[in-house]
Amino acid sequence: MRVTVIGAGVAGMVTAIELASRGARVEIVERGAGPGAQACAWFAGGMLAPWCEQATAEPQVAALGAASIAWWQRHFADTVQRGTLVVAASRDAGELELFGRRTDRFEAADAALIGALEPDLAGRFHRGLFFPDEAHLDPRRALQALTAQLDAMGVAIRYGVDADVERVVADRVIDCRGIAARDTLEDLRGVRGEMIMLRAPDIHLTRPVRLLHPRFGVYVIPRGQGVFMLGGTLLESSSHGPVTVRSAMDLLNAAYTLHPAFAEAQILELGVGVRPAFPDNLPRVSRRGNVIHVNGLYRHGFLLSPAMAQQAAQMALANIPEASACISS
Repeated sequence: MRVTVIGAGVAGMVTAIELASRGARVEIVERGAGPGAQACAWFAGGMLAPWCEQATAEPQVAALGAASIAWWQRHFADTVQRGTLVVAASRDAGELELFGRRTDRFEAADAALIGALEPDLAGRFHRGLFFPDEAHLDPRRALQALTAQLDAMGVAIRYGVDADVERVVADRVIDCRGIAARDTLEDLRGVRGEMIMLRAPDIHLTRPVRLLHPRFGVYVIPRGQGVFMLGGTLLESSSHGPVTVRSAMDLLNAAYTLHPAFAEAQILELGVGVRPAFPDNLPRVSRRGNVIHVNGLYRHGFLLSPAMAQQAAQMALANIPEASACISS
């Protein structure tokens, strides 16, 4: 079977791997000029945090996302499983209690455990939550690793191709265009997220740290060699415009609250990604004629891509009649 995947973001690449591993002849076409043009995945946090996400997401996200950690460990050797640490300033202790009530698979962390997990945070926070089973990865390096795997599997990626979904000639077409698929998926919307990349060589963290706040939550993710990503903004907007002053101030203030040494950090990069989401914030795999749509991964692109790709591959190769299959456990 010949399958064309449209979109070389994380959903498209993971779906192509699942299809090729099942014997399909696969190619990927991407309208961007080259790797990195797929901004949503390029600017992602890369947290594989199904249990933390229970604080704001539906239960299906944790149920399907938990299996993705093993998938990424098989396909990207540098996936780091050291858990997630969640902390809050003393004045925001209520946020920590609420987060704990909405989540599971964690252990309460006192000041001693926080200091043992992350010595640079010793004495800075009295209470926290530790999710030991969660993991994280560097999205850009992970995408590069997937590209190499696809090449080894004989899957070509053709960049600079703005394909018309309805006119692609193939036995199956898998539409993984993200927010660009609004021309076909009418209820798809954009949710904007901003990020800042910092270099702070005097700070050493070994796992993602989430800092809770009544208005927003910020995560700080170590990328190695003193580089950290700050993220956590959620804006109902499809704008790809530059990072706003308010978002930058929120992110940088949160980093300073986490550790004052971030005040001396160098700003390496500011970026924006527009996440595709449906009204219920749950992803869908759906089929219309010869086209299978994988979309609406919202803020869970790396977390849910393996599960949605497996559903799409099964639908594509099993000759299932035209249907719609929303996320399921």
